[in-house]
Amino acid sequence: MTYIHFIINPISGSGKHNLAASYILQHFPASEYQIAVDYTNHKTHAVELTKAAVKQNPDYIVACGGDGTINEVASCLVNTRIILGIIPVGSGNGLASNLNIPRNFKKAIDIIKKGKTTFMDVGKINDFYFFSNMGIGIDALIIKKYERSGNRTLSSYVKAALSSSFQYKAKQAIISFEDQKIEVNPFMLFISNSNEMGYNMSLTPKASLSDGLLDMVIIPELSFIEKLLLGFNVLRNTIEKFKKAKHYLVNEVHIKMPQKIYIDAQIDGEQYNIKTNIINVRILPKALKVLV
Repeated sequence: MTYIHFIINPISGSGKHNLAASYILQHFPASEYQIAVDYTNHKTHAVELTKAAVKQNPDYIVACGGDGTINEVASCLVNTRIILGIIPVGSGNGLASNLNIPRNFKKAIDIIKKGKTTFMDVGKINDFYFFSNMGIGIDALIIKKYERSGNRTLSSYVKAALSSSFQYKAKQAIISFEDQKIEVNPFMLFISNSNEMGYNMSLTPKASLSDGLLDMVIIPELSFIEKLLLGFNVLRNTIEKFKKAKHYLVNEVHIKMPQKIYIDAQIDGEQYNIKTNIINVRILPKALKVLV
């Protein structure tokens, strides 16, 4: 008998996804499956619920939410035997899209029932894991404004991006990787494991979840016109045409921001305030097993 533990974020996306235990139980016969369902009720609650579920030794733990919920669940499963499942009900759903997991509940459940798995790489920034991407440039401010808007829609994201483009002030960053050292005031410093950010947009369209490398994009301070051009290219998924965006493949990056005390970051589309001005970002190859 397969034991599957579902963790549902009831307010993911618009909060109107209607995914509930009653629906899940309809699709998993009691003669074949042992099913448990928990609901989150605050940020980081999925971490608590997943840690408790891990003690029950399930075969799969399924994150039902957006990239933030998936991050909380998956962070507890890195380098364990428990397999991550995903039912995407968030707003952006970047990681699920990269894994070809559809938003249709029935189709996502079919993937879980088939039990096909693969190993994926995991990113780590200091003590935090990321599975899709992280950033410490303007995207961190965009996410901060986006979360405060209380409205998880593409239009809210665009509004947050436009507002942030006028407000964001780039600070010095010293970036070291392999034999390179770059000093720059980054408008964007974005490191990705996935080929999509969410909303079908990407800064790293060639990124792979299983190549043992992270894709880093560094964009220096920009003029007003350059900011508009960057936004146009991001929306059209033509970032390779934006000449000021420099792309690097890395397995470890050391970043120091001497003008800061703490570093604001976005990690898998959620805001974090990292209590240091030095961060180390690295890849953990094939550290998570996921249903696909």
